[in-house]
Amino acid sequence: MERNLKNVLVISFGFLFLFTAYGGLQSLQSSLNSEEGLGVASLSVLYAALILSSMFLPPILIKKLGCKWTIAISMCCYIAFSLGNFYASWYTLIPTSVILGLGGAPLWSAKCTYLTIAGTSYAEKAGKYAKDTINQYFGVFFLVFQSSGIWGNLISSLIFSQSSTKVESSEEDLACCGAYNCLTDSTNTTESAKPSNSLIYTLLGVYTASGVLAVLLIIIFLDQIKSDQAETEKEKLETPSFWSTFLATFKHLKDKRQCLLIPLTMYSGFEQGFLSGDYTKAYVTCALGIQYIGYVMICFAAVNSLCSLLFGKISQFTGRKLLFALATVTNTACIIALLLWKPHPKQFAVFFVFPALWGLSDAVWQTQTNGLYGILFEKHKEAAFANYRLWESLGFVIAFGYSTKLQVYIKLYILLSVLVLSMVTYGVVEWIEAKSSPGTPTATKNENGGPLTQETYM
Repeated sequence: MERNLKNVLVISFGFLFLFTAYGGLQSLQSSLNSEEGLGVASLSVLYAALILSSMFLPPILIKKLGCKWTIAISMCCYIAFSLGNFYASWYTLIPTSVILGLGGAPLWSAKCTYLTIAGTSYAEKAGKYAKDTINQYFGVFFLVFQSSGIWGNLISSLIFSQSSTKVESSEEDLACCGAYNCLTDSTNTTESAKPSNSLIYTLLGVYTASGVLAVLLIIIFLDQIKSDQAETEKEKLETPSFWSTFLATFKHLKDKRQCLLIPLTMYSGFEQGFLSGDYTKAYVTCALGIQYIGYVMICFAAVNSLCSLLFGKISQFTGRKLLFALATVTNTACIIALLLWKPHPKQFAVFFVFPALWGLSDAVWQTQTNGLYGILFEKHKEAAFANYRLWESLGFVIAFGYSTKLQVYIKLYILLSVLVLSMVTYGVVEWIEAKSSPGTPTATKNENGGPLTQETYM
């Protein structure tokens, strides 16, 4: 097996095991820890900490420890969150949410940097365009990674289905479900359906073990990676100061393309936050019960995983603009339908249609936006991907922050507005790129005589 591909698979399966635990817990927070909004509050704090982490930690840790050990150490922060859920309270969930948030930005930045360097390295050897290889690597990663939602949610559904507590929702209760939900009354069904402590502890034990396995996989099998020799030598001679590293994320905002991509990046947080925080509670738990959250989210994860691989491969033929258009139309249709739909147990299949279509759209937002950052900002990968996590996290913070304050229909209108703004600013980025790189790119020679594997961007 080609070495770069082996490392891509190791990272992919490491994230698979880690997010089997975290993804399952995130989907359950709004329903499992609904008392005083503890679950969504912990998620909001988590992503707020992730924002602070994005400001300075990724460049420092990646330069000091390298991508491999940054990933391994950051994964341990996620395990802490699983442990905090064993006794869910404001004194356990909030501190462990902060710890996870601090580790989140370095984890994702190191992963994105690793895949971008690996893709560029392989493209140079094979004489291919780096952007195509990077997109393929991200496609492989998200194929494996997004399937974590299948396993994490399957585990929770199988365990919680053993509960003897079943809920029969009255028509009055069902009237409080959906876009025009009753902010206070809709939690009654959630509380009465909460599984026993023994089942919750069993679930958390499995999740914690999965996180530990992820760390061991990275430590034992992932190769340390370096960028080209010139950069390595430069780092030996010139170690950046703390403040220059601290400000690297903000200095990157001088690039107008980065500023224009902020709405698109934030939308990724908004749409994921809505599905895991609002759809699961106001539609699924309210009408069907908490034991069905896992099955519904499995549908989302399965479609997301398959589409991630598909879009990663076909993007070189279709171009990213067509894929972004597909995701926009799909998400818009879902938002409008959710505004009109009154969830009812008799419409059982419909509960799975929305997460399936949402998964198709999210596959585009994840693969193409990550790939776009890697291509546009190839010379400033760490700062660019730190910005990605920062602005996506801000979207999560806002989405979870107003989760218990606003009715669902207002959140859907907000989601639609951000989506429209995102596509406008993204269109401007494409216009800038078309203006600076006119015509179809052709293979040329670099200054060393080798093939130039990537278009040149300003």
